[in-house]
Amino acid sequence: MTGFELLERDGLARLGRLVTPHGPIETPALLPVVHPDPARQPVPPEEMRRRFGLGAVITSSYITWRTPPLRAAAQRDGIHRLIGFSGPVMTDSGAFQQHAYGSVEVGPEEILAFQQAIGSDIATVLDLFTEPDTPFDRAASALETTIARSTAARAARSGLLAVPVQGGPHPELRARSARAASELGDVLAIGGVVPLLEQYRFVELVRALVAARPALSPGAAVHLFGAGHPMTFALAALFGVDLVDSSAYQKFARRGRLLLPDGSVPVEDVAEPFCRCALCAQRPLPEVARLPPTEREPWLALHNLLTSAEEMARVRQAIRQGTLWELAERRAGAHPALRAGLEEAKRHPAVFLPTEPASRRSFREVDRSSRERPAVVRFHRRLAAYRAGRPAAHPIGRLALRPEYLQHLPLEDSSGQPLRWETSSALGPVPVELTDLYPVGPYLGVDEFVDPPRHRPPRAMREEVAAQFPPGSLPERDWTEAWTAYQVRAVLEWEFGPAVASSLAPAARGERSRRTGRLRGIAGDGVPWFVLGTDGIPSPTFRGAAELHRRLPPGQRRVVVRDDAVPFVASGRTLFARFVHSADPGLVPGAAALLVDGQDQLLAVGRLLLAPHEMPRLSRGVAVRVTGHRRSPAPPAEETEPAGEADLPD
Repeated sequence: MTGFELLERDGLARLGRLVTPHGPIETPALLPVVHPDPARQPVPPEEMRRRFGLGAVITSSYITWRTPPLRAAAQRDGIHRLIGFSGPVMTDSGAFQQHAYGSVEVGPEEILAFQQAIGSDIATVLDLFTEPDTPFDRAASALETTIARSTAARAARSGLLAVPVQGGPHPELRARSARAASELGDVLAIGGVVPLLEQYRFVELVRALVAARPALSPGAAVHLFGAGHPMTFALAALFGVDLVDSSAYQKFARRGRLLLPDGSVPVEDVAEPFCRCALCAQRPLPEVARLPPTEREPWLALHNLLTSAEEMARVRQAIRQGTLWELAERRAGAHPALRAGLEEAKRHPAVFLPTEPASRRSFREVDRSSRERPAVVRFHRRLAAYRAGRPAAHPIGRLALRPEYLQHLPLEDSSGQPLRWETSSALGPVPVELTDLYPVGPYLGVDEFVDPPRHRPPRAMREEVAAQFPPGSLPERDWTEAWTAYQVRAVLEWEFGPAVASSLAPAARGERSRRTGRLRGIAGDGVPWFVLGTDGIPSPTFRGAAELHRRLPPGQRRVVVRDDAVPFVASGRTLFARFVHSADPGLVPGAAALLVDGQDQLLAVGRLLLAPHEMPRLSRGVAVRVTGHRRSPAPPAEETEPAGEADLPD
């Protein structure tokens, strides 16, 4: 079985697996561009696989086709034996040569049939390459041709098919192309962008991605043609790009340049052995700089490939840790044009918010623009809704939610009128009761070190509070327990709405950490209902989910499980995408959800891996990871997993 499966994510960015006839491609993946003539390939493809773990490559079916000896060998032995590679091979179709030379002498049907004949794992449609400055009418006409060719290719091709997404600089055409490609392709290839990458026009590249990304199917892998420089990998991954191809390792080597994660440098200028990789341990950079060009080029190509492979591994690691925005911001510092592209991306939060996770383990500021990430945009929108209808708040200095401070912070005055308090943070004023919430709670930025929080003696605290009110207007009492109850109600309202908070809060009891004083749990009836992690968000246990289920209206916060998967989910098994009947569209990845059957009976509680709009469009992989369940008897021994999921990880 071939196809794409999402395994982990950080927003749009995905760790996935694209299954091909020659094995899976773990994504995001770098596909080095390999010349079909082994005599012209500086690094043997199998060495890329063995030394650097690069499990897939891309080569040109067009160059193979137009070169008679290569064509004959490929037709006789297959493309894998021709280039000497045992893993997945993607082939392009000649569209890049069309861009470079103006035309190609092969037709779309012929080149597709050739790719089929030589055993390409992923064949590519011969589209019409649309230059970045093409007028609308010409771009629209070219797009219609590309769609027609893609439709014909899908009918003729049974294996994996890469369908290009064109449209030039026109957002509506990019979106139309993305929708059409999503109906036809297994790999959706953002095309017509090589000139933008070569000319550092990253703002225009981002605009093309912004236009196309919302219309791309989540069930297909996304390829970005020509994203060869490693400093662009993190930016591409932010938009959910799964595959990038690169000939940069060869091109820069040919020019005598050493690729770095944040740029490049002429090797002749290297006087210090600043790299200590395995290659440089054998031959330090200053020694390489003195080599004649014929010896230096293959060594540089190998080193450039190593640098690129390492950077893609960093991208994958950042996705695992939820730190991809940080990596992208650091890489954007390499060049003003790249930074301009990332800033353009932040001007379009609507592209990211549907898949922006409910929280991450941390939020580290790279520069001031970190405060414009989608997570912050969403927090401020929710904060505006939370403040609506509440009385104005009194300011208080930077304050941690510790009992020694809260006991001196009144929640009402002597006449019984409620008092609200807001404290300063890197993201602006925040209600005191919400300061543990992501992204404020785990935020680590410059302000923490320029003006670090200091211990405030109780007397100073009392004086700061009293200075805002007439003498005698504040009651003397310990407010700690009242603050705990107030915060419990506040975080329940933040996460589940005021009606649920009003119903649950009277029976709920907050539990604080002895070490930090932070709220760490909410219990009821002597059992845990919610657990609060470093993100400050209340995550329900199964008992807590049962309380929510009784109070939330039908459909809200729910994922409805298909009948054939009900017994498995009720016993704690993972819920796969193909067994989701429907889901609350207000949920996001990482959010807690109630898993129910068709009659709204509670089966389990879990965390979403997929956004609701993605679930119907993915035929493989996990939709929700169960964190608590009904503990009903396990399915009978003779029962098996629902058909088609036995090969998926639980």
